[in-house]
Amino acid sequence: MKKAIISAFLASSLVACTSVETAVVSGNEVASAVGEPIAVVQGTALGFTAIFHVIDLVQSDLDTVVNKLLVAEAKAMGGNRVQLLTANTTPRHGIFALPGLILGFPMSQATGVAVK
Repeated sequence: MKKAIISAFLASSLVACTSVETAVVSGNEVASAVGEPIAVVQGTALGFTAIFHVIDLVQSDLDTVVNKLLVAEAKAMGGNRVQLLTANTTPRHGIFALPGLILGFPMSQATGVAVK
């Protein structure tokens, strides 16, 4: 029974944890410099790394959050592009590698406005 619980825990920890939140907005209420805004989109990804963030077991970086979450969701909502407002990720080098000594959970997040 213990082996089954441990293997279930390990298998579930290797599954990517992503979240996309959206809010439909009106062009009258939200301004955008590049087109007519249709929605605000926020994407978050939680990764899983090992040994000072060297081995990515579950990827979480800005490329994943911006391209696979934000842009994909904006296009699914009928937008042509995304005006990126904020983007951040957990640093993985220098002193920031210490929290990932054995296992680490880096997080990446980006917010943008989907525009036509």
